[in-house]
Amino acid sequence: MSAARRERGASATAFAPASVGNVAIGFDILGFSFDAIGDRATVRWHEAVGVHIKAIRGVVQELPLDAASNTAGRALIAMQEALRLPRGFELELDKGIPLASGLGGSAASAVAAVVAANGLLAEPSSKVELLKYAMQGEAVASGSRHVDNIAASLFGGLVLTVGIDQPRVKQIPIPPGICAAIVHPHMTVSTHMARSILNRNVELADFVWQTAHLAGFISGCYTNDLDMLRESFEDVIIERQRAALIPGFDEVRRVALACGAIGCSISGAGPTVFAWSLEQHAHSVREAMVQAFAHVGLRSDSWVTNLPPAGARLLD
Repeated sequence: MSAARRERGASATAFAPASVGNVAIGFDILGFSFDAIGDRATVRWHEAVGVHIKAIRGVVQELPLDAASNTAGRALIAMQEALRLPRGFELELDKGIPLASGLGGSAASAVAAVVAANGLLAEPSSKVELLKYAMQGEAVASGSRHVDNIAASLFGGLVLTVGIDQPRVKQIPIPPGICAAIVHPHMTVSTHMARSILNRNVELADFVWQTAHLAGFISGCYTNDLDMLRESFEDVIIERQRAALIPGFDEVRRVALACGAIGCSISGAGPTVFAWSLEQHAHSVREAMVQAFAHVGLRSDSWVTNLPPAGARLLD
């Protein structure tokens, strides 16, 4: 294919929203997006083959400029190699998501980069293809390929992804009136470390309960059954192991449920905690969670979002 057919523009900018991974009962396979914060990437053609990171700005700047060691850069390398592009990319990254926050920052960088680069192509790649490129970038940050944050940030809404080499992506409907309260305490938890502490062996009883909760959660979403969601919104495997990494987590979860939350759990690897509730309870839930973190000496940032379906997108 000629270079002329491959190219459409000289520069493109994309925004990729933050995301909540796992969603309690869907370890590595469920995620949902929220666009109160996110990452922005500007990609231009570069005459030299390869990926050249020009600048990193925003709330995180201490990231490697070497493309192979950078999540966004590595995703663009994967894209360039797969498409056999005749020229390289120049990347500028504006970080809006804090480092090691449990809000899908590495995923958003990778997604924003490939969506922006896709905007330069006369024959754009599909979202599933972009997902595969972005996975290569996510692996730089976490040490493994997983798609819960990437798929949510790319597709938007609540997303189930099955498979790695040939991922199948399904957007799950969210019952009307549900909001998410999201609270990020001012501390960091390394994704790599949070994965390393997990026990690789699971008790049969826990496996049964976890699969029942996942099935009940998905069923509740499709049937608008809030009681089913409430009963199913409990992680019996991962949360127990990671709770110790987040000071005050048990109390944060307790007060969220006491204020009317349908469920409350850790966002991704943490330390961010999220809760689902009906809209009329959402601000009370958020405030209670913020105060519970304050009681253990942690200030926090917080948001209430109505879970909009929009994912990553090109900007004018």
